[in-house]
Amino acid sequence: MSDSAPQPSILMVEDEEDIAFLLRFLLERHGYAVQHAADGRQALAALGEGAPPDLVLLDVMLPFHDGLEVLERLRQRPAWQAVPVLMLTAKARESDVVRALELGADDYVTKPFQPDELLARLRRLMRRR
Repeated sequence: MSDSAPQPSILMVEDEEDIAFLLRFLLERHGYAVQHAADGRQALAALGEGAPPDLVLLDVMLPFHDGLEVLERLRQRPAWQAVPVLMLTAKARESDVVRALELGADDYVTKPFQPDELLARLRRLMRRR
C-alpha cells in the first residue's frame, strides 16, 4: 500500500473492552483506521456523523440498542446501504445468524474468533465493495 492511499476505515461496535482492545490492535496493525462505538447508542450516533466507513464490524449483544436494531437502522440510510457489515458475536444459534443476514448483514463470525479468518473475511467484503 502506498503512503498516499487512504487507510480503509472500519466502524467497530463492541461493548466488551478486552475484545475491543484486541480488535483495534489487530485491525490497526493491518492498516485499518478504526472508529470504536462501545454501545448501540454510540453506533447510532455514528450513522449521522460524516462519511460512512468502508466496513462495519458489529456485535449483536450491546447496551441500549442491540446490533440487530443498529443493523436495521443502518440499512435504512441510503449512504450506508452499500457498506459491508460483518457481525461478530457470541450468538451462534441458527435463528440469530438468519435474522442478521435477513436484516442485511454481509457475513457472520462467532466468538471466539480466529484473527486470520476474521481479517480474510474483512478483506473479502472490502474487495466486493
